[in-house]
Amino acid sequence: MTDYAHPEVLVSTEWLAAHLEDPTVRVLEVDWDAASAYEIGHIPGAALVDWKRDINDPLRRDILSGDQFVTLMERLGVTPQTTLVLYGDMRNWFAAFAFWTFRIYGHADIRLLNGGRRKWFDDDRPVTEAVPAFATTSYPAPVAVTGIRLFLPGVRDILGRSDHALVDVRSPAEFSGAISAPPEYQNEGAQRSGHIPGAVNIPWAQAIQEDDTFKPVEQLRELYQSRGVTPDKGIVTYCRIGERSSHTWFVLTNLLGYPRVANYDGSWSEWGNAVGVPVEKPGEEAPAPVAA
Repeated sequence: MTDYAHPEVLVSTEWLAAHLEDPTVRVLEVDWDAASAYEIGHIPGAALVDWKRDINDPLRRDILSGDQFVTLMERLGVTPQTTLVLYGDMRNWFAAFAFWTFRIYGHADIRLLNGGRRKWFDDDRPVTEAVPAFATTSYPAPVAVTGIRLFLPGVRDILGRSDHALVDVRSPAEFSGAISAPPEYQNEGAQRSGHIPGAVNIPWAQAIQEDDTFKPVEQLRELYQSRGVTPDKGIVTYCRIGERSSHTWFVLTNLLGYPRVANYDGSWSEWGNAVGVPVEKPGEEAPAPVAA
């Protein structure tokens, strides 16, 4: 891992096992479905972060607010000096989304468990069903970091620009428009299928190995640069709801050191439902827009 641009943001199962009793470290399991993961066994001392409830606003289609972030950190017993180690279900999709979100709100020391929940279990590390409790802390109001999140108007502004690259990290079937969402996520589908014009399809899982750990840096560099995703460009990642694309954002930003990478978390569930935005789909021509 030492060859990565920022190796300090990744920890091995060996490192984490040696730091489970470290009071400066807080381990967080970030799950889409706690009943099928955290509740049946988790890393000792790990607190549950429910992706739907804790990382997203309950009413708006948005990430949690600054105030909600402060409330979450205080409930978890976290201070600005705490080292956060994140891992989760779904091969670290949602842990990467939490990493990206916590970066937006400026937490300094965040790390991802390389290989996530699967690697911990495969390495036969200790597991518990006990739920930890923490003393409430005081966490200052954050100043949001701009530049690592992009909204729909910003994506429209870069269409056709040679100094930017759009990375669609969904499956080839989603990218081609054969499906608008995987069968298990039909509620996150869209009125139109296809992809954002000019996007290149590099599925997120191409960045990881069989054991869910990240590929070596040279393989990652070849994966993206061979498709025109180079560090001299502004890069925008997207998927369906922003969780898979945050995984690729993590790779490009922290492992390869690309300086300008933003995650478009509205992703296809927004773009494919928006009125008037262009869509590419092989074999189909988009009609001219209707005059007002």
